[in-house]
Amino acid sequence: MLKNLSFFKQKLSELEKSLADNITILNPEKYRETAKEHGRISQIVSIGTKLEKVVSDLDSARNILNSQTEDEELVSIAKEEIADLEEQKALIEKEYKILLIPSDKNDSRNTIIEVRAGTGGEEASLFAADIARMYIRYAERVGWKVEILNSNETEKHGFKEIIFSLEGENVYKRIKYESGVHRVQRVPETEASGRIHTSAVTVAVMPEAEDIDVQIKPEDLRIDTYRASGAGGQHVNKTDSAVRITHIPTNTIVACQDNKSQHKNKAQAMKVLKARIYEKIQQDENRKRSTQRKTMIGTGDRSAKIRTYNFPQSRVTDHRIGLSLHNLDEIMNGNLGPLLDALIEKDHEEKLRLL
Repeated sequence: MLKNLSFFKQKLSELEKSLADNITILNPEKYRETAKEHGRISQIVSIGTKLEKVVSDLDSARNILNSQTEDEELVSIAKEEIADLEEQKALIEKEYKILLIPSDKNDSRNTIIEVRAGTGGEEASLFAADIARMYIRYAERVGWKVEILNSNETEKHGFKEIIFSLEGENVYKRIKYESGVHRVQRVPETEASGRIHTSAVTVAVMPEAEDIDVQIKPEDLRIDTYRASGAGGQHVNKTDSAVRITHIPTNTIVACQDNKSQHKNKAQAMKVLKARIYEKIQQDENRKRSTQRKTMIGTGDRSAKIRTYNFPQSRVTDHRIGLSLHNLDEIMNGNLGPLLDALIEKDHEEKLRLL
């Protein structure tokens, strides 16, 4: 496992020289990328060096046992050291392996989340609002900035669709496993007889695209403006502030109407459009690595049923990892941390098997 440590030490030395080079210093983008890579390699070298020391101490303690010494006290001390060092080695090895997992270039990006009502009529729209609120409250807990980009509200204050962005540290890394179908089992507010219904919403999690990721030609866009409207068809304003953008080559359509400013609606629509096109590019790349993707938690498949929220039993079940938690109210109130941690840990375990 330590055979690559010398390579990483050499790499770290090269990165340190690059950070001190004027060519790098005078190029903000290059400096940022180099500093980011330096931080990652520094971690690998630090943990690798710690593991190297533990392995060396373990070999020394084992040599004492193999020396057939008659010093019983020395043998007893060596046995205790071996037990302690083996425990340390297992923990450090796991940490070191995780650092060696190829990083997802999107992990540090801000994220756009789309929540859409699926089967279940008005109840699905109400649950879409609950799911969106769950993510927004989680974002508030961890200090991420939330911006609503577009929404299509129903008369009962549900959402046929709501799109919002999350901005903060490692947003996509934490939230990327949420794409898929979320199913709810509960008695709807609209149900007079008290029968439990099953409804579903679809969640799409997309890393924000940068200009370098997606090249969009102006001639490939059709931009329409119209009057924004709210639930029940009531006009929100009397100007053509709503914007609909169609990317003709891919027939990708994005509409934004939540702002009174046509300029801001257009900017937000373009942000969502780039994210959707970038997501398609990523999916095409993932299909080429389909063998590897089959072993991962975060496939990004929107059609896959990933989780069930059972209100009568206060239970949330994530079907990908077979985890059930019985604190539904807390989770719906934004306490997603334990669930996301479990998904990340499982994904790491599966990726480690590929190393």
